[in-house]
Amino acid sequence: MITDELDSKLQHLEVSVKKLRKHGSDLAEAEKAYKIELAKEALRLEEQGVKATMIALRIYGEGKVPDLRLKRDIAKTIYQANIEAINALKLEIRVIENQIEREWGQANRT
Repeated sequence: MITDELDSKLQHLEVSVKKLRKHGSDLAEAEKAYKIELAKEALRLEEQGVKATMIALRIYGEGKVPDLRLKRDIAKTIYQANIEAINALKLEIRVIENQIEREWGQANRT
């Protein structure tokens, strides 16, 4: 029945929103760790006497920075994929709701 399909989509949407919250927190934590390590490496390079222009070129390949940047980018991709999945679910829900409205409209005319 179409209302069962709607209920299923609404439940799936609720689960997806909860996942989005978790993945949003994961993204924020990954961003925080990345930025902290980036600052540490910049200070370390500065203490070694590396010129500022060279720090900007070297920093993304130093220490833990590349791994933390990768983790941040993965977390961002997962978060964005969750948003897209939620948008797709919302569209499916709208389509089902429109179909229900059409069916109810036809039933009321007869």
